[in-house]
Amino acid sequence: MAQSITLSELTYEIAGAIEDRMGGHSYWITAEVCDVKKYASTRRCYLKFIERENNNTVAEMRGVFWSNSYSQIENFENKTNQVFADGIKITCNVVVRFHPKYGLNVDVFQIDVAFTLGTRELERQQTLERLVALNPEIIRFGDGRYRTFNNTMPLPSVIQKIALVTAPNSDGQRDFKQELEKNKYGYAFSVTEFLTQIQGDNAHKLISEQLILVAQQQEKFDAVAIVRGGGSQTDFRPFEDYDLARLVAGFPIPIFTGVGHDRNTNIVDLMAREQKTPTKVAALIIDHNFEFENKIITLKDYFFERIARLLTSAKDDLQSIKRLVKMASPDAVLKKGFAMITINGKIITDPAAINENAEIQTRLRNEIITSTVTKKTKNEQGPEL
Repeated sequence: MAQSITLSELTYEIAGAIEDRMGGHSYWITAEVCDVKKYASTRRCYLKFIERENNNTVAEMRGVFWSNSYSQIENFENKTNQVFADGIKITCNVVVRFHPKYGLNVDVFQIDVAFTLGTRELERQQTLERLVALNPEIIRFGDGRYRTFNNTMPLPSVIQKIALVTAPNSDGQRDFKQELEKNKYGYAFSVTEFLTQIQGDNAHKLISEQLILVAQQQEKFDAVAIVRGGGSQTDFRPFEDYDLARLVAGFPIPIFTGVGHDRNTNIVDLMAREQKTPTKVAALIIDHNFEFENKIITLKDYFFERIARLLTSAKDDLQSIKRLVKMASPDAVLKKGFAMITINGKIITDPAAINENAEIQTRLRNEIITSTVTKKTKNEQGPEL
C-alpha cells in the first residue's frame, strides 16, 4: 500500500513552499476587482482579482484588505471620487499568502490611486456612447435617461402571453413563475419559456438567439421577460454587450428585465424596462393588469350610474309631459270655464270655417248648446279678456 500523508500535512507543505519562494516579497499587480464586500465597522474588505483576455477570464484570485490597509480604499474613493466597487481596474501592491484552511489569497497593502477609472466602467461608457451615436433612430439620451424604441412603446392593455428568457432550473425562472401563479387576483397567464445560458462568456449571443426566436413569432406575445437571480458583478457582463443591447433597444415587443439586485444596473436594463429582480417583473405585470381591471370596473360603474341618471331624468321629463298633456286636454280646458265649438262633431279652430247661418255646437263642461250663426264680427281687442 502506498504511503500517504494527511490533507493538513499537504497544505502545510504548500504553505511552506510558497513562503520559501515568495515570503518577504511584495508585487505590484494590475487587475479588475469583483465580488467586493466592504465591512467598514471591522475595517476589512474581501474581493476577487480577475484578469480577462478576449472577454474570457484567464486568472482569478481572492484578495483581502485588512484593517491596517483599509484606509487605502478610503483614500482611493476620496481622491478619485469613485466608489471602490465591482468592475473597476486597479494597480495595487500585494503579498501572497497561503492558509492551510482558507487557501491562497493576496493581502493588499497599497493602491496606486493614479489608476482611476476601471477598465469595465470605461468599456461601459464607450458602449453607451456608441449605441447612441450609431442608432439615433431607436436610442436617444436626455435628462439622464436612455429612451429607446422598446422602453417607450405603449404596453398592451392586458399582459397575458409572456415570452420568458431565462436559465433552466434557475432561481430567476422559479421566482418569476411562482409570483405570477400565486397572484391574489387569480389572473391567468400563458408563459412560454425560451431557456438558455444566462451568464458566461458566450451568454450574450445565446440570449440574442432566443430573442430572435421570440421576434419570429411576435404576434403570440404581449411582452418579454428576461430574468435571472443575483450574482457577482462579473456575472452580469453579458448584459453589457453592444449587440445584445442594440437588439433589445429596437425589439418589437416590450421587454422587462429582472437580472440582478438593486445595486446592479446594466446596459440592457437601460435599453428596456428595468425592474431589478424576477419577482419585481412579475409583480409589475400583475399590477399593470389590475390597473386595467380597475379602469373597467370604474367604467362599468360610471356606465350604470349614467344610465340610472338618464332614466331618472327621462322619467321626470315624462311626468312633466304628462302634466302638460293633461293640462291641455279638452276636459281640463272645459273645467277652466272655456268652451269648444264644433260643427258636425269636428272641433273648429279657424273662424273662417264658420259661415253665417251655420249650425254650431258650443260645448261647455256640462252642457252642449246648439245655435245658428247670425252674424260674424272681428275681435278688434285681441285675445285678452
